[in-house]
Amino acid sequence: MSGRPIKMNELITVRFTALDPSLDRVALLTRQDRYVCAVTRDVLGNSVPCTVLRPSGAVVTQECVEKLIKKDMLDPLSGDKLSDRDLIPLQRGGTGFAASGVDLRAKEARPVMK
Repeated sequence: MSGRPIKMNELITVRFTALDPSLDRVALLTRQDRYVCAVTRDVLGNSVPCTVLRPSGAVVTQECVEKLIKKDMLDPLSGDKLSDRDLIPLQRGGTGFAASGVDLRAKEARPVMK
């Protein structure tokens, strides 16, 4: 993260692949498993690291990137040539669970009340 403001032309459209394309938006929100990897059809969740492919905007799992996409460096959906800059990792949200796998550190150490 550079800390500089983002310009409108730097934004890309992120396309999540629905588990069941026949469901409308409301029915999709009520399901536990909503979205899948665009290539492998693995279910996406908060515990699954994901990556966005810049040319197509498709969301795929990090495992798919490492095992399938990095070999050829081609976008499997659009066929465009990829560079390392075209692979954008998605940051996972917090779950509220203490051991969610995110390493948090305090910015400032202060005395604690006893």
